[in-house]
Amino acid sequence: MASIFTKIVKGEIPSYKIAETDDYYAFLDINPLHEGHTLVIPKQEVDYIFDLNTDVYIGLMSFAKDVAKAIEAVIPCERIGVAVIGLEVAHAHVHLVPIDKVSDLDFSKAKLSLEPSEMKSIANRIAQAYKRQNT
Repeated sequence: MASIFTKIVKGEIPSYKIAETDDYYAFLDINPLHEGHTLVIPKQEVDYIFDLNTDVYIGLMSFAKDVAKAIEAVIPCERIGVAVIGLEVAHAHVHLVPIDKVSDLDFSKAKLSLEPSEMKSIANRIAQAYKRQNT
């Protein structure tokens, strides 16, 4: 059965897309820790990140780096925190979270509740920054 992320990639479930290549997809987390919290996934459906083929893993991290730079360009923060938890969805993914302190990356904290218009605006701003830096 396809994961929820595979359904997002196929357009069966809507997302706030940030960037996409032939092999990778980035979109806003709908339960963000911080404005701009983004998920980066390989399109290949593999549950555990360390089961990815080495080339796919390296490509994922390279794509995540480019997406992180775009987030950083438009969301005020000290850094972009990176987390790989791997228990929430059975599809390898990387969390990119704008942070100012270590505790900002605490996944047990209450998540933000943003309006769809806010999510769309954030996604568009990050997507534009991504396009500017990758063209």
